[in-house]
Amino acid sequence: MTTENAGPARRFRPVWLLALQTALMVLLGLWVTRTGAGHWPLTREDGLTEAFATHRTPVGNAISAGLSLLAGTETVVAVTLVCVAVLLARPPAPRWAEAAFLAAAVAVQSAIFLAVTSVVERPRPDVPHLDGAPPTSSFPSGHVGASVALYGGLAVLVLARTRSSRRYVTAALLLLVPAAVGLSRMYRGMHHPSDVLGGLLNGALTLLVLGSVFLSGRTSDDGGDRDGDGDDGRTERAAAAPRPDGATPDGASGGRRAVVVRHPHGCPDALAAEVRARLHRHGFTEQSWTDTSTERPAGNLAEECAAGRTDLVVACGGDGTVRACADVVAGTGVPLALVPCGTGNLLARNLGLPTDPATALDEALDGDDFGIDVGRVEGDGLAAGRFTVMAGAGFDAAMVRDASPALKSRLGWPAYALSAARHLGDPRMRVTLRIDGGRRIRRRARMVVIGNVGTLQAGVELLPRARPDSGRLEVVLFAPQGPAGWLAAAAHLASRLVRRPAATAGPAATDGRVSAAAGSLEYFAATRVEVRFARPQSREVDGDTVGEGTGFTVTVEPGALRMRLPRPPGADAPLPVTAGGTRPAHAAHR
Repeated sequence: MTTENAGPARRFRPVWLLALQTALMVLLGLWVTRTGAGHWPLTREDGLTEAFATHRTPVGNAISAGLSLLAGTETVVAVTLVCVAVLLARPPAPRWAEAAFLAAAVAVQSAIFLAVTSVVERPRPDVPHLDGAPPTSSFPSGHVGASVALYGGLAVLVLARTRSSRRYVTAALLLLVPAAVGLSRMYRGMHHPSDVLGGLLNGALTLLVLGSVFLSGRTSDDGGDRDGDGDDGRTERAAAAPRPDGATPDGASGGRRAVVVRHPHGCPDALAAEVRARLHRHGFTEQSWTDTSTERPAGNLAEECAAGRTDLVVACGGDGTVRACADVVAGTGVPLALVPCGTGNLLARNLGLPTDPATALDEALDGDDFGIDVGRVEGDGLAAGRFTVMAGAGFDAAMVRDASPALKSRLGWPAYALSAARHLGDPRMRVTLRIDGGRRIRRRARMVVIGNVGTLQAGVELLPRARPDSGRLEVVLFAPQGPAGWLAAAAHLASRLVRRPAATAGPAATDGRVSAAAGSLEYFAATRVEVRFARPQSREVDGDTVGEGTGFTVTVEPGALRMRLPRPPGADAPLPVTAGGTRPAHAAHR
């Protein structure tokens, strides 16, 4: 696992992936020009380039010429040199890592492009060309690859090194440039669509590898630490940090009491001050703050709740912090509010909370209390505990285990992509399921996931039928075989980005199972799931690895967690919540 204390030799280990990237691009180019040339979708490319050539206009010609110029060799080199100079001259100190990342991305992408074109010989589209054709292969597009390396690299730096409220808009505009360049190159008759996709892939892989080399474990533009989730570490610490006695800034007391559990890196000082002020405005004038730690993931929450009346618990952190808090307050009737400031924030996303942490708290405080389910997991060296999102084993757990903490702190959940790529070739595991005490179901799968909610990052629905107030858990076995299976599974999950009713997830078997993507995904619904493996497997609970084991058992606790939310979970009416945090049995399986 990569750490921020890794030495130079270890930091540069991912460079060997560039050789693998070059080989991959060569193989892809040979497939495009030979094996796949006579098959769909490559057989449709000529029609698209001819359509572009047929519908050219003076305005389109001028716009496409400007975009091609923007990604031309001279422009890319000039812009790169200017950006590198600015990074090195920027006060208070030169940004050597950022400058090296950007310069290396442009140079390495170009080197790989030249290496691939020396092996792959692909003629340009058979249409009139609006630019002079250089003596290189049409695959991959050098203009597109260069624009990804430069403008995509700038987007990465904007996201990883700035905290401006407009950084997402700026990054999105920068990322639109490579896509626009790709369209312009097809419009001008210089490249096939597959050449453009090759350029995008070459540039993106270069950024991914070099980002892990130069950007992991570095400080941010404002000089702060940012070693977890954005803690600046040097700004407003004295003024904003919670006081040890739990008093609010103006010393007010006598109102409602809130216990705030704060992840010290996920919730920086400025956000902590905002949380304190908004709680105070909503009448929580008595506040006790406790920080999380590795040994105590919920801080002193249990002791704080036992010490006196607690009207609200606030979790300021990611899904791990939320899980630790939920494990303490589930079943007690004490409501939990979220300030989502972690890497994934999957529970907050599935509950429809705003992505801005302070806004999410403000809306929740204006809302009401609703009961949601939690899962209870235990077994094979795993101490009994609760989770709110998902528990799983296999591919997803290995991906979480091997993701670089430094990259997660800089890029967020996209940092899992490199880790996932390392495990695509892992062998399938032998897994046995027992659903609600029924017969044992034996399968070979790459991962098993049991979820209380179903939507992952980027809106991907892994468990389309899951909802947090259904009184049951959803289970998926992920078992693609070969490239065709992976493609079918990916296409199915991508199709779920367009919301559809759960009934369309796939054909149901007589025992209630649902399959999809030609059997690559198999779904079950249960209130109790026993999972066993033929040999120890990596396991994760709400995005935290919990060690290897030969199995675990998960049981649902319907409505056990009382949540302070702006609206009911899902589309149904609010569920009545009793003083103990549960709801009537007849509501558990709605």
